[in-house]
Amino acid sequence: MPHRLTRPATMAILAVGPLALLTACAEKSGDGGGAKSGAITVQATDDTCKLSRTSAPAGSISFKVANEGSRITEFYLYGPDDKVVSEVEGIGPGTSRTMTVKVSKAGSYTTACKPGMVGNGIRGDFTVTAEKRRG
Repeated sequence: MPHRLTRPATMAILAVGPLALLTACAEKSGDGGGAKSGAITVQATDDTCKLSRTSAPAGSISFKVANEGSRITEFYLYGPDDKVVSEVEGIGPGTSRTMTVKVSKAGSYTTACKPGMVGNGIRGDFTVTAEKRRG
């Protein structure tokens, strides 16, 4: 006699299946800049905000923020109009968080680390170049 799954077990399998496929696609898609570029690393301390690169092509851009300071920090990407494009908050001392943002327009942007989550933060220039064409 064949073994039948209970209704809760069947529902769990049906729910997890599509999620696994989406996760696999997300992992393969990377940062949109190809395997060579990878995430931009951000070293945040109580008084510095160092990026491994200060430019990226338009598209999906990932920033991996490592808080090496003693206070909780935040990381921001501001657009040419000084409006927040994306942010990641609550990065505790000794922890890392990744922020991935879709940027469609080339131009001059600004990054900021905000130790203690106050003020304008430690700002730096960031350039988004025209999206690389594939093929």
